[in-house]
Amino acid sequence: MDLHHPKPLGASARSLSAGSLRDRLSKLTPLNPVADALRVNVEFVPAKIPRKRRLQMLTVAIWSSILVISAFLFLYLCSYPALWPFLAVYHLWVVYVDKSPENGGRISRRFRSLRVWKYFAEYYPVSLVKECELPADRPYVFGYHPHGIIGMGAIATFATEACGFSQAFPGIVPHLLTLASNFTIPIYRDIILALGICSVSKKSCSNILKNGPGSGIIIVVGGAAESLSARPGTADLTLRKRLGFIKIAIQNGAALVPVFSFGENDIYQQMPNEPGTTVHKMQKKFQSIFGFTLPLFHGRGLLNYNLGLMPYRRRIVVVIGHPIPTVKCAQPKLEDVMEVQRRYIAELERIWHTYKDQFAKSRTRELRLIE
Repeated sequence: MDLHHPKPLGASARSLSAGSLRDRLSKLTPLNPVADALRVNVEFVPAKIPRKRRLQMLTVAIWSSILVISAFLFLYLCSYPALWPFLAVYHLWVVYVDKSPENGGRISRRFRSLRVWKYFAEYYPVSLVKECELPADRPYVFGYHPHGIIGMGAIATFATEACGFSQAFPGIVPHLLTLASNFTIPIYRDIILALGICSVSKKSCSNILKNGPGSGIIIVVGGAAESLSARPGTADLTLRKRLGFIKIAIQNGAALVPVFSFGENDIYQQMPNEPGTTVHKMQKKFQSIFGFTLPLFHGRGLLNYNLGLMPYRRRIVVVIGHPIPTVKCAQPKLEDVMEVQRRYIAELERIWHTYKDQFAKSRTRELRLIE
């Protein structure tokens, strides 16, 4: 055998070798799997969509980015020297004068009733289920569950009249509460104040409830910690260690009203961040420093149905349960607080079991109290 001069391959052998090479290459991982996945999985919006649906999508898109829009608009105004005196006065007024976030806000019924909020609620859509009458002869503390990624159902139900809250519960003035840091953002703060949104500080809660009968505050009880557990098909609540809102209710003689939002966790997908992972540890560290956290989530986009930061169109049903009366006490004992919490949790679980087969058909597990 001549090792230095191998015989040339015939036509059939070359064909076989080429075919074998193609088979092997076809089994290799693509060089750009992300791009290939996007080409295969992204579902684009059709060209022809009813005008109403476009308005709904536009409204949600603007609200989803309103904080960033407000900040950039303020910076843009700062680029005009002629406006500096006015902006300086505005800044001083926000920092040193305006105490509205802790005193009930500057709620505007006309602003809350604008047609644009109807488009916002109809996008998902968000609807309200009223289980019983809430007489306006006492103050109320509404506990909203779950937090979800952003809490769009809470905004539609309690910060606007899109779901008809004032018609369902006449005489009750709702104030959705959020972090005080949101009121440091120019323009954005004035928008949410007009919606009746206020600071979630203890002082703010007490000031609003001291207005007497008919005053109401809505606290998204789980907060930032619960947002890290928000995933479609689940209802993992951070509740057992949350006693502050119960103490506030007792101190002001307010009735506690559990509220469960079916579908709140379904409007976004969250990246894996199981407890113990590096991502989860970083998120908890961020929360301990800044008071809030940043879930790694995604939804849909303006031009597609499955890639972007807009929420998915998935139904949200907000069920407002039966009130739990409290006896006013300036310094409630721990056992009294725990007893009210027990009744509160029992009512919340009743809501879940009553409506889960109707509004949570795609659930992957039952309601859980994880903390």
